[in-house]
Amino acid sequence: MFSPNTITALRSARSVVVLTGAGVSAESGVPTFRGAGGLWRTYQATSLATPEAFARDPKLVWEFYNYRREVLAPLEPNPGHYAIAAMEARVPEFTLVTQNIDNLHRIAGAKNLVELHGNIWRVRCTNSVCEHSANAQENRDVPVSPLPPRCDACDGLLRPHIVWFGEMLDPDVIRSALKATQACDFFIVAGTSAAVQPAAGMPLLARQEGAYVLEINPERTDLSEAMNESLQETSGVALPHLFEAAFGG
Repeated sequence: MFSPNTITALRSARSVVVLTGAGVSAESGVPTFRGAGGLWRTYQATSLATPEAFARDPKLVWEFYNYRREVLAPLEPNPGHYAIAAMEARVPEFTLVTQNIDNLHRIAGAKNLVELHGNIWRVRCTNSVCEHSANAQENRDVPVSPLPPRCDACDGLLRPHIVWFGEMLDPDVIRSALKATQACDFFIVAGTSAAVQPAAGMPLLARQEGAYVLEINPERTDLSEAMNESLQETSGVALPHLFEAAFGG
């Protein structure tokens, strides 16, 4: 399935970065809310994932996120998630950078994880002077109640710990992802077209810094020609094969 060069490069790598996107989650049944068909009730779902929507109607936005939590709660990691976690245990330095918010990588056992867009199972206070505005707290309630939820410390509104459309990513999170990318000697981009920055630049940055870069995606992307190897396959199929070939199970 993979070229001998890819297997040799991964087997000898001391520092590995894996970048994952929606395709990895989709194999566990996680729906996407972008594009055509992305409706919830009568709303375009992406129009609710904004700070403006939350300012107008926080209860409505929380109803939407309650629905998403209900969809995600019974879902389980797939073989791709588990292969990444197994790889982490075999590589001296390993960083997983994900665009996904569903927490499935953590459930599968990933430890050194950079979540670019946040985590749906965490909340933070919207009161800028509250200690919980900077430190997100885990909340596994399904459903969250009452709506909208309030901060125990200051009674401010709580919001999902998600980077919404129109918001900037956390600079510290970006720095962690880019630092690992620049230092790695093997980079895997899986289940994403990496069309949005900063994810879009990470595989190219890794290649520029001398890393061996592997793309795994069912379809070719704009990045494919620039990779050392690009395999058109789902991550749930390809990643377990990659782990077995490089590390012998």
